Amino acid sequence: MRFPASFQRLAWSNLLAQSAEQIGLAAAPLAAVFALGASAVDTGLLQSAQTLPFLLLSIPLGVIADRRSRRTLMAAAECARALAMLCVLLLVLAHALTLPLLALLGFLGATGTVAYNVAAPALVPALVERAALPAANGRIELARSVAYSAGPALGGLIVGWIGAGWAYGCAAGLSAAAAMLLAGLREPARRPAAARHFLIELREGARFVVRDALLRPMLATAVFFNIGFFTLQSVYVPYAVQRLGLSASAVGVTLGAYGVGMVCGALAAPAVTRRIAFGRMLLVGPFCGLAASLAMVATLAAPSFWLAASSFFLLGAGPILWTVGSTTLRQAITPTNMMGRVSALNSTATYGARPLGALLGAAISARFGMGPCLVAAALAFAVQAWIISMSPAARLSDVPGCAPV
Repeated sequence: MRFPASFQRLAWSNLLAQSAEQIGLAAAPLAAVFALGASAVDTGLLQSAQTLPFLLLSIPLGVIADRRSRRTLMAAAECARALAMLCVLLLVLAHALTLPLLALLGFLGATGTVAYNVAAPALVPALVERAALPAANGRIELARSVAYSAGPALGGLIVGWIGAGWAYGCAAGLSAAAAMLLAGLREPARRPAAARHFLIELREGARFVVRDALLRPMLATAVFFNIGFFTLQSVYVPYAVQRLGLSASAVGVTLGAYGVGMVCGALAAPAVTRRIAFGRMLLVGPFCGLAASLAMVATLAAPSFWLAASSFFLLGAGPILWTVGSTTLRQAITPTNMMGRVSALNSTATYGARPLGALLGAAISARFGMGPCLVAAALAFAVQAWIISMSPAARLSDVPGCAPV
């Protein structure tokens, strides 16, 4: 399918932006450990600083995306991220980098990521026809999958070859290129929105999601999926080493199967959307998640590298189809002037579920052990599969009609 030139610019910009993010995320702990001698606690705090903007800023940036030009917001976000990455490079070269500065600049870079991720899904429906939304979202998710698969490895290689500072320099260059592509993108004009109080606009977006019979179960499904995923993730590495007897490299291969699954799922998305009903496509991701969790539970009885790798492959492949389908559904039924807020609410809820899942995993494993933690994760995956299968979204034959302007 041929897409308009404006969408092609967005797609390439998305690939560059996602790659910059992943290289920066991979370089941060390496820079902290090898250049600054950081401890495990330090790297944990650094990770928190780089994820905090998703919880704190998604909703405010969603409101801005509905009030202002989304292209301009995304370009400014990439410029901010490029500036943050460039500052890290300069501090490394000047031997002046500290952990607090690295965390602060990581927070700024992640703020750029949040702004881009909130505005991009809201911009896509303005650039392509409604019938092309599934294919367009599949193209966006393919770029994200490639970046998630190759970005961390590339970041690690750059750090190993020429140092952590230059990994940040590479990320800054990619972000700058993404901003340049966005600068040449022609965004269709929107009807100016009347200036209203921030809380009124936020309440309007939340009410729309909560009252909509399709969006409400979609959001609940995503929340329980992320709780289950991060409950499993919280104990997987020690479980794989202690119970499955895997080496560090074998653990890395099983985790890498997640990225392979993402790429395979993104490549298969166009064919899947053509061959099955839209509602059935929405079921694929949640039930792949459930199957993945059951495969991991099966390792309690039959310790196996292949079962663990298959679990992570399914966690990558199926949910990509969910992301394509759920994004398309939100775009199809959400009013144009509310798209940024609805995307932001979805991002806040799903990212907020991740630390909840990690804390749940830590609490269960500390009290009962790692095996019950895997069972708890499977229960969360069962809940999300039940929610979506019982929802009217699962019975949709096609993408719903156009959203009101």
